[in-house]
Amino acid sequence: QVHLVESGGGLVQSGGSLRLSCAASGSVLGTNSMGWYRQAPGKQRELVAHVTSGDRINYAYADSVKGRFTISRETGKNTVYLQMNSLKPEDTAVYICNYFDIKNYWGQGTQVTVSS
Repeated sequence: QVHLVESGGGLVQSGGSLRLSCAASGSVLGTNSMGWYRQAPGKQRELVAHVTSGDRINYAYADSVKGRFTISRETGKNTVYLQMNSLKPEDTAVYICNYFDIKNYWGQGTQVTVSS
């Protein structure tokens, strides 16, 4: 089992910034992918960004956040961060941490609300 602990999130005005973090513990494998999804009311869950581990680190971002959000991971600590800048009201959602190696694990989610 892998346990995910999320922090960050909250209420911010349009144009502001927030930073999310997610730490994985338990049966964490050396090669994995960690990232963030989000789900707004009445919408499907969508990928925001993810980053792999290992010798070849790959990043992926949703088109809607490219240039505004940056995902990073702390080597050896299985912790990922999502720096969110230039936030827009349409970024409002529950942000959910994801860990994947041979199974998918999900965090409980943290609310991000961007006011106009």
